[in-house]
Amino acid sequence: MSGHSKWSSIKHKKAATDAKRGKIFTKLIKEITVAARMGGGDIEANPRLRTAVQAGKAENMPKDNIERAIKKGTGELEGVSYDEIIYEGYGPGGAAVLVESLTDNKNRTVADIRSIFGKNGGNLGENGCVAWMFDKKGYIAVERSAVDEDTLMETALEAGAEDIREDNGNYEVLTEPGDFEAIKEAIDKASIPFIDAEVTMLPQNTTNLTGKEAEQMLRLMEMLEDCDDVQKVYTNADIPEEMV
Repeated sequence: MSGHSKWSSIKHKKAATDAKRGKIFTKLIKEITVAARMGGGDIEANPRLRTAVQAGKAENMPKDNIERAIKKGTGELEGVSYDEIIYEGYGPGGAAVLVESLTDNKNRTVADIRSIFGKNGGNLGENGCVAWMFDKKGYIAVERSAVDEDTLMETALEAGAEDIREDNGNYEVLTEPGDFEAIKEAIDKASIPFIDAEVTMLPQNTTNLTGKEAEQMLRLMEMLEDCDDVQKVYTNADIPEEMV
């Protein structure tokens, strides 16, 4: 029985991983399609598309999937038209939450997101209620053990980085959104490995959550990220690392 149980557990984990990968592919295909629609299908001339394609390759997305998504965006292939919508709300303890979505059905998406907030101790708010609490920044995280601090500072600051700080054992390079690609390329050329690189929304201040509120917040974030129409979720919630 123990062997059977172990195999069942492995199958379950694999199914969960495959399902997650399917969701990741769906979200990336949407982003590639919209990026191509808005800025054209030339990866070199379209920074948003270049970032989306790099993200797809990092997840081992097949080349054919990427090319079809680009062609759907440029109109060479028939495809679904997606709208970009940002939802704002409050999670447990009043923590701010920003939700970026790409959807082909606004009514379905807002209903799903409102329901997720409601089930997890939060509520969907009006446009502008929390967006002012975040700054759009380029963000590159590098493990402290992977690079000498002086080398990273010299490379990043020479390329135009805004700031470099330490957090949870990592160096964090912050940039203006328009400078992000050039700085990431400079770090890459210097053979400095990074563990995360994206244009993101960083909170100006954080809201500390513990206990039940922290648990609810984690469930809220997980359910939002699991929603097919949601691309990215941001929050100013500060949750103890051991809970995460």
